[in-house]
Amino acid sequence: MMKRIDLRIYDSSMGTLIDISDPETYKEKMVPGSVNIPYQKLLLNYKELLNKNQKYYIMCSKGIHSRQVVSILEFYGYDVTQVVRNEDK
Repeated sequence: MMKRIDLRIYDSSMGTLIDISDPETYKEKMVPGSVNIPYQKLLLNYKELLNKNQKYYIMCSKGIHSRQVVSILEFYGYDVTQVVRNEDK
């Protein structure tokens, strides 16, 4: 079962917040403290970009890509949680 939390619950002490939106969307809807790693880049380079000993919180503008990325990274053994904004629901 995929872990999911609301953005309002997220706190930076929980782990790294990664926004996988494209850079333009990220600039428009940036969440302070988040890191922008676009969807394709993260999926192609996750071994170099992520550490299995850390927790990651994944979000995107609509919630569709973040759900896919969380499923894939969970399968590979990463501790990932999908973060949804209120408007995603």
